[in-house]
Amino acid sequence: MAPPPAAAAEHKRRRGLSRLLHATRHSIRGLEDGWGEKAFRLEACLALVLLPVAIWLGRDWLQTAVLMATVVLVLIVELLNSGIEAAIDRIGPEWHELSRRAKDMGSAAVLLSLLLCGGTFAAALLHKVAPHG
Repeated sequence: MAPPPAAAAEHKRRRGLSRLLHATRHSIRGLEDGWGEKAFRLEACLALVLLPVAIWLGRDWLQTAVLMATVVLVLIVELLNSGIEAAIDRIGPEWHELSRRAKDMGSAAVLLSLLLCGGTFAAALLHKVAPHG
């Protein structure tokens, strides 16, 4: 087995604050790459609307946190889906059943996160406007 490339070996040797700073740079670059995806941009813009709505809609800190978490979850799942698609596209453009399955399952995960977010907001809104009794 061949030894790891020098860059990979150097990354593994980093410790403490240096490792944290490098990881943070990679994370920021990932967010920038995500911003290049239309779906992520749309969901991020929607998040800018829904996060303040969550503060207004939540009855207490826990409900507000759950509402906000469902919004952030959509962004997380979209980034993971984009990562899956990028990895599949790197392999090649030809059609393959496993590539289709990976992309479709990633897309299904995004759909489920969107349904969870929408359902959570709908339930909170219904609870806010419906008479209690």
